[in-house]
Amino acid sequence: MDKASNPGRGIILMLLAVMIFAVQDAISRHLVESYNVWFVMMIRFQVMFAAVMLLAMKRGPDFRSAIRSGMPRLQIFRSVLLVAQTCLIVTCFTKIGLINTHAIFASAPLIGAALSVPILGEKVGWRRWLAIGVGFIGVLIILQPGADSFSLMSLLVLISSFMFATYGVVTRLVSRTDSAAVSLFWVGFVGGIVMTPPGLANIEPIALADWPWMAVLCVTGMLAHWLMIMAFEAAEPSVIQPFAYTQLVFVSFIGVIVFNEELKTSVLMGTPVVIGAGLFTIWRTAMKARAEKRASLLHDGGN
Repeated sequence: MDKASNPGRGIILMLLAVMIFAVQDAISRHLVESYNVWFVMMIRFQVMFAAVMLLAMKRGPDFRSAIRSGMPRLQIFRSVLLVAQTCLIVTCFTKIGLINTHAIFASAPLIGAALSVPILGEKVGWRRWLAIGVGFIGVLIILQPGADSFSLMSLLVLISSFMFATYGVVTRLVSRTDSAAVSLFWVGFVGGIVMTPPGLANIEPIALADWPWMAVLCVTGMLAHWLMIMAFEAAEPSVIQPFAYTQLVFVSFIGVIVFNEELKTSVLMGTPVVIGAGLFTIWRTAMKARAEKRASLLHDGGN
């Protein structure tokens, strides 16, 4: 059976992945409220580094093929970008909360659609450009740049969204030569190396009660990435990508129940606009891909 032929399994895996990502974000916020973000992220990425090295070494004689990249410089770039983005957004969790951070971060797919034009050479029609514009109106509703409640930290979340969108587009670019396993290896490998100097510079003793949380943080990070890779192997991206937005639901529940966060009116008004624009962009991209595939089949059939 074709791996990309089980949409039900793909949807379940994606829902599990985003739910675990939400738990991971909550644990990250809890730990960074007590410890330096560089130190916490060093431990997380070093554990990931050890895990991907063990997985690659299990390949034995195929070790080199398990780590070889056709685009090593881009792999290093995307890995450093993800590490920096992770540190930035985790800092934002502690400053403006999980809900507000994720509401703005929901703009990442829209930014990714815009970046796919110059980086991947994709064509974006006027409908998707309109959706991107509407989505950013939703972001402005959430940010409220002229209001007293406006925070510069909110702009840092937007920068984090841009970084993650760039990471996503570059990941699609390297996927032309590298497998998902190779890309995951490079994230762990580069992340473990890059985070070590700032992490060691900010090392501090961890309370006994926080070691279990640190362990869960490391495990959830790897598990969520693995589930997401499995989801994309099980179903087409257009089927499962919309379900990634459910992370905002999980995060909102955790934010309200665990951290006593409030759902602001601006977030309740702006978030549906951002998500709606993102879903429309995903739908239009899928429709365009299907149309191009049908046209290609008809052309091949006529030859």
